[in-house]
Amino acid sequence: MQQVSICFNKVKKDCLRFIKSQETSTEKFKGKEKMLKSFLIPICFWVANKTKIKKPYFVGLAGGQGTGKTTISSIIKIILEKYFKLKVFKISIDDFYKTRKERLNLSKRIHPMLMTRGVPGTHDIDMMLNFFKKAKSKNFKKMKLPNFNKAADDRFIKKHWYRIDQKPDVIIFEGWCVGAKAELVKTLKKSINSMEKINDKKLIWRKYVNQQLRTKYKDLYSQLNCMVYLKAKNFNMLQKWRLKQEHKLWLKTKKSSSHKIKIMSKGDVLNFMQTYQRITENMFKKMPKYASIVLNLNNNHQIKNAIYKKK
Repeated sequence: MQQVSICFNKVKKDCLRFIKSQETSTEKFKGKEKMLKSFLIPICFWVANKTKIKKPYFVGLAGGQGTGKTTISSIIKIILEKYFKLKVFKISIDDFYKTRKERLNLSKRIHPMLMTRGVPGTHDIDMMLNFFKKAKSKNFKKMKLPNFNKAADDRFIKKHWYRIDQKPDVIIFEGWCVGAKAELVKTLKKSINSMEKINDKKLIWRKYVNQQLRTKYKDLYSQLNCMVYLKAKNFNMLQKWRLKQEHKLWLKTKKSSSHKIKIMSKGDVLNFMQTYQRITENMFKKMPKYASIVLNLNNNHQIKNAIYKKK
């Protein structure tokens, strides 16, 4: 407990400054100090104890849309760097989305629903596998990795990509479907929502996505050293939080003059989330069984408790 207090005093200023940058005039974070002391600092001690000198320690961090993955992973990065003096690189699986052009080709070749970014199959899986391989290499070389612009629904130009100049001690790989596992083929038959029922009558889309999870995504996720899972109460709660997230994006970008910015309406968000629902519901059931750490979230978007898997 004393170690946590010492760490908190050292990282408090930086963490609170970051949290403030994520707030809006109407949306303020509650219980910030408790979140740091009770949950995020202990996770950092846990991760720091497992880091190796020769290879980066890969932390998978997953949770449904709107659970706060980006905020929590950013705070974990701040703590690991500031207090533990570790080199940390953080990236989202979202940054590896295929380009709009690539998804358009995929939608024409396999199924129209694959134009919508999000599900396994809409990421550049070979680029992710190559990134993992290079990061683990004994002869580490500088890397550039994509940076995805969600407002424009396409990648930023290469000059805005991420650079890794030194081998990281810790790599945080976050995303809504990170660590997700394929489901049984027989469970695919029943539509989970109206979008599947209307647009995927022949099960082509859901079978394709599930097959992606069963193959290359399984290979990718098997390389993660641990999984942290942010668990919301249910899918309805995620929809509510995701709508708030879109509103924040609108507040941040409304002053921009770019004609490419696309902010979703409430209907757009709810339709978009239907493509995520099947895998998200499956993760609700399965992820707590194999995640290293489960952070249960309450209705107010705060961490209620942390469950560490015994080894």
